[in-house]
Amino acid sequence: MAPTEPADLDAADLHPALGDPALTSMNFLNEVSERYPTAVSLAAGRPYEEFLDVAAVHRHLDTFHRHLVDELGHSAEQARRLLLQYGRTKGIVHHLVARNLALDEGITVDPEAVVVTVGCQEAMFLVLRALRAGPTDVLLAVAPTYVGLTGAARLVDLPVWPVAGGPSGVDLADLRAQARRARDAGLRPRACYVMPDFANPSGVSIDVADRQRLLTLAAEEDLLLLEDNPYGLFAVADGPRPPTLKALDTDRRVVYLGSFAKTVLPGARVGYVVADQRVAGPDGRLGPFADQLAMIKSMVTVNTSPLAQAVIGGRLLEHGCSLVPANTRERAAYARNLRHLVAGLARRFADRPEVRWTVPAGGFFVVVTVPFTVDDALLDTSARNYGVLWTPMAHFYDDTAPVRALRLSVSAVTPEQIDVGLDRLAALITDELLGGRS
Repeated sequence: MAPTEPADLDAADLHPALGDPALTSMNFLNEVSERYPTAVSLAAGRPYEEFLDVAAVHRHLDTFHRHLVDELGHSAEQARRLLLQYGRTKGIVHHLVARNLALDEGITVDPEAVVVTVGCQEAMFLVLRALRAGPTDVLLAVAPTYVGLTGAARLVDLPVWPVAGGPSGVDLADLRAQARRARDAGLRPRACYVMPDFANPSGVSIDVADRQRLLTLAAEEDLLLLEDNPYGLFAVADGPRPPTLKALDTDRRVVYLGSFAKTVLPGARVGYVVADQRVAGPDGRLGPFADQLAMIKSMVTVNTSPLAQAVIGGRLLEHGCSLVPANTRERAAYARNLRHLVAGLARRFADRPEVRWTVPAGGFFVVVTVPFTVDDALLDTSARNYGVLWTPMAHFYDDTAPVRALRLSVSAVTPEQIDVGLDRLAALITDELLGGRS
């Protein structure tokens, strides 16, 4: 018998999102980093690696194990099963997450409204999958938008309508206009995705007055707000932090998306979603939205790794469930780096008024605006010829219009690396200005 040809596939026969730029963006940026490993990376938004400690992982695991036995009263066999077997779909550290939210964010929530997820990315996917009920549903999102949200929306066939962000973090008039424009077009806007604290990629925050106005607008327009908060602990200045939208939420308008990637351990891949909205079933009974999300999760990842959760749980327990003191050195390092980067930009571009940059109050990211198009080809040139990596802001907009801005990250570098990277970036920008690229 003659050998058969392999059963190859045609991209046209696969989900159309697989060719979308939102899904290829992260892979492209990772590939550039791999091709130019000696380039200084001001692109990566990952935590500073020098603070990661393998020995601490074992300690956290042991701490959580003792918590199961000594505080929760589990037998040795029950504790072993909880840690090493398939686990509860909603998670096994939900009670500690709820305690952490109460201490650090002033959010009071029933632990049963918490679903522990495989990173915040899964939390986004679960919520979007649940909200996308039909072809007329759309999602509003403040632009520029985190590409992971856009990509997840593509995979569940949920169109994303951009809402202007601007210096205040969200243009409330445009949000109302976009919601009404969608309805006028026969569509149903389900929610608006927003990152009120040091947003990725813009670095912009929403002040308290606008947070209140945003909640009022959401009620008037019958929208949910999907609040993503991975950077809220990392303010530059001391003093009280502004309340999250969820802490201000008295009407269950906010679905809160959280992550321990930046505050505990990125490799654990543990995030969560707080979904305390009540869902009316066919029989009229009310059940928590979190239960609906757990049903979806059971068919996607079954459960979040109990061992990974235990590591996170142990770190929480060791700090009384508050991550504020647990991140003292991290916050100091990121604040130092952010100040250093902004000051470095000022020194290098003080005589270049056509080059502008943001000055965020915290977080990881600064956006630099230039008078020429910033695209993937320029990034490749920057990595190859100048030895510095950054992120084109075009990756965070849901259209093909040219974008003249780039994002710099301060989280995974030292001040010395920032200086080298900025020197190389300045050389690139100077050459582009002299070359007249537009």
